[in-house]
Amino acid sequence: MSLREDADRVVRESIEKVLPDRAVAQALREKTFSRGRLVTVAAGKAAWQMAKAARDLLGDRIDAGVVVTKYGHVKGEIPSMACLEAGHPLPDANSFSATQAALRLVSDLRAEDTVLFLLSGGGSALFEDPLIPGEELCSLTQRLLASGASIVEMNTIRKRLSKVKGGKFAKLCEPAQVYTIVLSDILGDPLDMIASGPAYPDSSTSREALALAEKYGLPLSDAAREALKRETPKTLSNVETRVTGSVKELCRAAASSLRVLGYEPFILTDQLNCEAREAGAFLASVARSHQGTKKSLAFLAGGETVVHLTGKGKGGRNQELALAAAEGISGLAGTALFSFGSDGTDGPTDAAGGFCDGDTRDLLLGKGMEIYQVLRDNDSYRALEKTGGLIFTGPTGTNVNDLAVVLIRR
Repeated sequence: MSLREDADRVVRESIEKVLPDRAVAQALREKTFSRGRLVTVAAGKAAWQMAKAARDLLGDRIDAGVVVTKYGHVKGEIPSMACLEAGHPLPDANSFSATQAALRLVSDLRAEDTVLFLLSGGGSALFEDPLIPGEELCSLTQRLLASGASIVEMNTIRKRLSKVKGGKFAKLCEPAQVYTIVLSDILGDPLDMIASGPAYPDSSTSREALALAEKYGLPLSDAAREALKRETPKTLSNVETRVTGSVKELCRAAASSLRVLGYEPFILTDQLNCEAREAGAFLASVARSHQGTKKSLAFLAGGETVVHLTGKGKGGRNQELALAAAEGISGLAGTALFSFGSDGTDGPTDAAGGFCDGDTRDLLLGKGMEIYQVLRDNDSYRALEKTGGLIFTGPTGTNVNDLAVVLIRR
């Protein structure tokens, strides 16, 4: 097998091992629901997969449900549930209308009723009913995405501009109980930040939100500024939460696949949190420092990088990470790096990530493309497309951060 074939196999097998079906089923088998109504609200990139797993296990015990996921992620009808698609990474009119449908579903529940809330990454955009005009919310979100703000920083602001984030959805479900199953896409699994924590007490403060708005120079309207000043719920008495998956499991799954392929895997971190270009350069240095090895090695880094937009090209953080590594591993035999998003989408593209090896830089030079210029233009998709370096999986049904892997084959 070639290095690219090894990479494709690891991507495929590691994603298969972290699909939420088994984890959701386990969380539900351990839960006994009251005799009242049971309604389901699922939000996020993995919402359809999670809702399907719940329906397969609970069947007609679920009275009704609303599923809100990204465009192209609904894979079929689910009995008794409305499956809706909406915008990501920016919310759109369908995000707002789908969320309003979920709110109608929980509006008349009683104390003996339960909301089964299935939450995954991407919910910040998909599950939204804003306190400010939608156009302003999208503009602020776009500025935050372009600024290089971390997901925690973004969500600290977004939850205060929303009617459902920061524990507010759970309050709207009262007096019903909320049983939340979470598929984590944020390092350290901070439950108040995953999808901006619609059903979890908020640990951030309005002072922090206002400081972040100033840090990133956000042009706030009077309504937005007033919203940032209002505090979010700090306690919730009607919520029980269960975390079912994280990037740690993705790292372990990939390491298992790599062993079968003959590599000795080393998990460097499951807390990668820096600029994509910096991560690519660092992993390239790891590859260079182990060129004298006599056995096949693999170095894994799980987490989520950020991209500071300096151009108007096409790409995503995983593609940018891979391309940034191409310069450092240029000319190295039997060496490659790949990086992918577990949800199957990387930024606003149809690719899951990117692959490069010791020949990538020279291939691009032969096509008149300098890596530094491509990165400055944030145009990694088009560059990797020319070298056959794009990784495609399609929507996977899960979302547990990203994984970058260095391969040294001997």
